Amino acid sequence: MTYTTLISTEMLSQHLDDSDFIIIDCRFSLADPKSGAKAYRMGHIENARYAHLDNDLSSSISSSTGRHPLPNFNLLVKKLGQWGVSNTSQVVVYDDANGAFACRLWWLLKCLGHEAVAVLDGGLAHWQQALTTTLPNIKEKIFRPYLDQSYWLSALQVSNALANQTIKLIDARTAERFLGEREPIDPVAGHIPHAINRTFQLNLKNNGLFLEPAVIREQFLSLLGLHTPEQAVHMCGSGVTACHNLLAMEYAGLTGSKLYAGSWSEWITNQNRMIATQ
Repeated sequence: MTYTTLISTEMLSQHLDDSDFIIIDCRFSLADPKSGAKAYRMGHIENARYAHLDNDLSSSISSSTGRHPLPNFNLLVKKLGQWGVSNTSQVVVYDDANGAFACRLWWLLKCLGHEAVAVLDGGLAHWQQALTTTLPNIKEKIFRPYLDQSYWLSALQVSNALANQTIKLIDARTAERFLGEREPIDPVAGHIPHAINRTFQLNLKNNGLFLEPAVIREQFLSLLGLHTPEQAVHMCGSGVTACHNLLAMEYAGLTGSKLYAGSWSEWITNQNRMIATQ
């Protein structure tokens, strides 16, 4: 069986010794970018590799980019091969933040044409087996990409599509950040005019597991109104946690939504772009 959205901890535990399963630890903290790698060294799921959000899953920041620009895909493809990922691998990604960071790699692999990638539902909080400090024995593979740039939109594309009312822009940040009431990360508070707010935490039950697909489906269809799932565009602060909403839609059978990769932290680099706080 191929897993393309979520995989349970019970199912993953049955495949720890399966060479076709490549497990990647994506733990990260915006407050302490070194903490994820440190946590990995202190203990990780057996055979897991580590992917760093800043160093592996993003490129360098410039004056016109957001906080986590899309990675150089050629470099990412090389790293995937070094991690032992091939085109036939079942990739499983996890973190300790309910998928907030793991979803980034899930989405990047989708962009590269790799369907067999799933986020560990519940992440480490629901993992029942002991962690290990032993590093995996990795056999390097060749990963052949099939990059599809239609998976994301630029700031100009978002601006034009909003003007033409051809997209529904969904912001995954908390309500207080969306409304500009509090902004702990970016230098400008507020949101893109005509965007709607749906924090990614709404995809989860109180225990950190994803809601049932039917519940998520009903919620997003209500938000979309007359727009189709293909017209949904997700954003957040830097294009990371927005992938959580994108995954949720895919899990609920609402396929084809896209990402505004630069998100709020890119949008505000240009003073000519409008912002709203209500």
